[in-house]
Amino acid sequence: MNPQISIVVPLFNEQESFHLLLERLNDLMKNSSLTIEIVMVDDGSKDSTAQLMQLNAIQDERYHCIFLSRNFGHQLALTAGLSVVRGTEAVLCIDGDLQDPPELLDEFYKLYKQGYEVVYAVRKNRKESWLLKLMFHYYYRIQRKMSDIDVPLDSGDFALLSRRVVDTMNQLPEESRYLRGLRSWVGFKQIGYEYDRPERAAGETKYPISKRIKIALNGIFNFSEIPVKFITNMGIATILIALSYFIYTLLKRFVFHIPVVEGFTGLLFTIILFSGVQLVSLGIIGEYVLRIFFQVKGRPLFIIKNRIVDGKLVE
Repeated sequence: MNPQISIVVPLFNEQESFHLLLERLNDLMKNSSLTIEIVMVDDGSKDSTAQLMQLNAIQDERYHCIFLSRNFGHQLALTAGLSVVRGTEAVLCIDGDLQDPPELLDEFYKLYKQGYEVVYAVRKNRKESWLLKLMFHYYYRIQRKMSDIDVPLDSGDFALLSRRVVDTMNQLPEESRYLRGLRSWVGFKQIGYEYDRPERAAGETKYPISKRIKIALNGIFNFSEIPVKFITNMGIATILIALSYFIYTLLKRFVFHIPVVEGFTGLLFTIILFSGVQLVSLGIIGEYVLRIFFQVKGRPLFIIKNRIVDGKLVE
C-alpha cells in the first residue's frame, strides 16, 4: 500500500548532519498519524553520505533512496526525487541540512486538507549573515517586479505539494529548472506559511555564491521577458543621447557660432557608451541563447545510477 505523504530530501556531502536528519525524520514518522515514506536523493556526494543512506534504507523500508550518477545540482536532485515519489496525497520538499524543519508537515497538512494544493514556507527570519539576508531580500523583490508570474516573496523550495501538482510539474521538461517558479507557474490554490529559518544542523553550506547566482538568474530569465525589452529601451536611450549631443553640437556651431573642437574625451565617451551597450545587450541575449542551447539538446535532466526500494537494491 502506497504512503499518504512522501518527503523528498536531496543530499550532497551531508555526512555531518545525516544522523540528526534521521533522528528528526524517525521522530516525525513515529508521532504522525500519517503514513510517510522518505525519498532521499544522493546528488553525487564525495563523502560517506551515500553509504549512510544505503545502510539505513536496507534496514528501514520506509526510506526510498536514489543515487545519481554524478552531481547534477540541487534543483535536478529534487526533480529526481519528485519523479519517483509514491505518496498518494502530497509531497513535502525539504533540505537535508534541517533548515527546513520536517516537523512543520502537520501544519502544512492541515492547510492542505482545507483545500490548498501548494503550501509553501515563507522565511520570516533567517540565521545568516546580514549581507546574505540583504541580497536575498532585494533579489526576491526585484524578481517579483520582473517576473511574468507571481512568485511569493522570501519563499524557497520548502513546500507541501499535492499529488496533482507534483504530477503536473513532472511533465515540465525545462533543463534550467527553478522549482519555486515552476510551482507558482502551474497555479492551483496556494498559500504561504511563515516560519523562522534555523541555522544548519551541522557542517558547512554546499550552496556557494556561484550556485546561488546561477539559480537566481534562472529565476529571472526563465520567467521574464523584461531583460529583452530592456535591450530595446537601452538602445532607444543611447540613440536619444547621441541625437541630443548631435543637436547640441549643431546649435553651438550654427546658432551660437561657437567653434566646435572635436576632442579626445568626447570621442572616448562615445566609444565607451556604445561599446558598453552592445556588450550588455549581447550578454542578455546570450543568457536566453544558452538556455535554448541546453534545452534543445534533449538530454535527460538526470541519470539514476541505482535505487533502494522497499529495502532492496535496484540497478
